[in-house]
Amino acid sequence: MHNGAMDLENAVSMEVIREAFLYQNKFAGQTVVFKIDFPVTETTGFSYLMKDIALLVKTGIRVVIVPGSSEYISRVLYEHNITSTFAEDERLTAASAMQYVEMAAFHAATHFITALSASRVEAVIGNFVRSRGRGVVNGLDYGQTGVVDKIYTESLRRILDAGMTPILPCIGWSPAGKPYNVSSTGITLAVCEALAALKLVIVTTDCAFSSPDYSTPPGIERNGMGKIVRLTPQEAREILRMNAKFDQKPVKNAHNALNLALAALQTGVERVHIVDGTEEGVILRELFSNLGAGTMIYAGEYDAIRNIRNSDIPDMLRLMEPLMQKGVLIRRTAEDIQQKKDDFAVFVVDGAIHACAALHSWGEGQAEIAALASDPMYSSMGAGRRLVGYLIERAAKQGCSRVFVLTTTTHDWFEKLGFHEVPVESLPTAKRQRYDRKRNSRVYALEING
Repeated sequence: MHNGAMDLENAVSMEVIREAFLYQNKFAGQTVVFKIDFPVTETTGFSYLMKDIALLVKTGIRVVIVPGSSEYISRVLYEHNITSTFAEDERLTAASAMQYVEMAAFHAATHFITALSASRVEAVIGNFVRSRGRGVVNGLDYGQTGVVDKIYTESLRRILDAGMTPILPCIGWSPAGKPYNVSSTGITLAVCEALAALKLVIVTTDCAFSSPDYSTPPGIERNGMGKIVRLTPQEAREILRMNAKFDQKPVKNAHNALNLALAALQTGVERVHIVDGTEEGVILRELFSNLGAGTMIYAGEYDAIRNIRNSDIPDMLRLMEPLMQKGVLIRRTAEDIQQKKDDFAVFVVDGAIHACAALHSWGEGQAEIAALASDPMYSSMGAGRRLVGYLIERAAKQGCSRVFVLTTTTHDWFEKLGFHEVPVESLPTAKRQRYDRKRNSRVYALEING
């Protein structure tokens, strides 16, 4: 038992290491934008967060940081007896307040300079944003609140090419040098588009994604802690609609993050990751593991089921081996799989195989689902369930009226999917003649096409 546990631990560790190298190679040279809310900087985990971001820089990832400073700006203005007025969550910045807004924004940005310096990563706070005044909107004078007019892309690229990390405070300047208070959200979106960022990481706290009271559409996947794992844009929009009436802070934070994520996808970002900045190692676990540690909103296809390729067979056998050793699956070789290659399908996450199965046709309107193996680390993704559903649909398209499985230990799992036990005699003739009486497998079937 002890040796088995050690073997499992070692296998898990090796898989994590493989994933880390896979993603590091994939992300090297790519731009990742971090939008980090100010409350994160006041948590005990901030220094660890910045050490992990520094590690990304050292591995060749081009990191840009946009500090969210709204809370700190409000605090500084309050200390100077200046009342903050908002319209649709945007601050109306009076000329008399602007000097304090600048002071607060740059002071917030220095938190990141200091933290990165501790890891010997060079960073630059600069005037990378050209802005213009928001003006008067619906009768409201926004004063020195501005919007992004242009990102000085070449300046940012020169800094990134030198291996340094640019930090963009929420201040922009007009061509004449007039400062404006620009939302960090607007800067984040403009930078993502200007630099063709691969990813946006939103680092926040006190978000509703783990709350059981936070309504989600059917089928949304949560991890063991109740956190939403990933969303399509359509699912994110539906969540916003379902929870629109709630205005508690965790829900508001979640909605702000989702709205920013949806807008970022429109700029060409492939994936947005929303993470809790108080969790140690959350950045590395989210970016360098298929399982992740936060909530991902993705524009492209994240996971998929497809037919196998020759290069998949070693990974398939790796998944099957523990089950073959236990006798759950009959032993198969690479040659066995190759001979039935067209029958197999795999469940893929970011190019890595995490489940496989086959659909063998036996005539008489029946097909067998066989060789089902899934990585237990990815059970929350429902890889096995999805593969079975996919193969049932394939069988239906082939004109089958029934699919069946032979199982020794997994009958409960198949019953949950709607399968029911049937006698061996109900198997198609060709399969019945090959039935292994010594193995004595149970037969479970599912009727399809009505």
